[in-house]
Amino acid sequence: MIDYIIRRLILGIAVIFLVTIIAFLLIKIMPGDPIMIMLGENATPEQVQALRQELFLDRPIYQQYFLWLNNVIHGDLGKSIMYQEAVTKLFATKLPITFYLSILALIISAVLGIAAGVITAVRRGTLLDTIITFFANAGVALPLFWLGILLVYLFSLKLGWLPTSGFTSPFENFWLSLRQVILPVICLAVPTIALMARQTRSSMLEVIRQDYIRTAKSKGLTEPVIIYKHSLKNALIPIVTLLGMQLRNLVGGSMLVEVVFNIPGMGTLLVSSVFNRDFIVIQGGVLLVSVVVLFSNLIVDISYGWIDPRIRYR
Repeated sequence: MIDYIIRRLILGIAVIFLVTIIAFLLIKIMPGDPIMIMLGENATPEQVQALRQELFLDRPIYQQYFLWLNNVIHGDLGKSIMYQEAVTKLFATKLPITFYLSILALIISAVLGIAAGVITAVRRGTLLDTIITFFANAGVALPLFWLGILLVYLFSLKLGWLPTSGFTSPFENFWLSLRQVILPVICLAVPTIALMARQTRSSMLEVIRQDYIRTAKSKGLTEPVIIYKHSLKNALIPIVTLLGMQLRNLVGGSMLVEVVFNIPGMGTLLVSSVFNRDFIVIQGGVLLVSVVVLFSNLIVDISYGWIDPRIRYR
């Protein structure tokens, strides 16, 4: 196990290195000059040249990359061009907001999605199966921005039950925070619930046809024991894989949801940075998301051995 983790970490570092190179090069070929965006059209040539030197933009591109990489290794992600703050400080203020919303959405998605998938698999062919499957297919197809606008129109503008936008920390005002996060969390959770329900149903249908399930039934075990102790546990591997893929939202956020609901999280930060050519924030965001994806994939792979003892790591 230890050897497997070490190999995966070494491979992960190589992948992150390649991701940083690709992200760095893509940002460099984007149209527009971040210096002019920052200083404005009335900036003097001396001001432009001074800022280029400060950001190392007057040096060859390979030197710019290795200077940035050296700073990253020492824990310095640079200073935002647009916000004039350290990128690490920006992330420290935006990450908790995105993390809070994403954790709530992930928990709701896992519970409701797996429950819906189990119900449809056990009650296959019934009216309940048809209804849940229909809504699961619809949930996968729904565009997030359209769903968010629809929820705001219905529950905020028409019924007046919930705020249209904004975010308040639960430590400042818990009830206001709860009312503000209901719509964005629903918007984040709906597609994942649909995916989880479909995947759980497919995995459960495959498992409940196995011989050991028929043996368990013939031994007189109750249906809940058969479903949750034998069937569901053996169907969990593809479900856990899908769940691990959603962990990237914990740091990257959902850009569409955060923009629609005007939530100052990581998604909104990265969108505004792209539009304003704030390449320093973009590079830091790409690096952060890639690291989280690496570790989430590693955690998912390790969990396979706990779910299915037949799996061996080599």
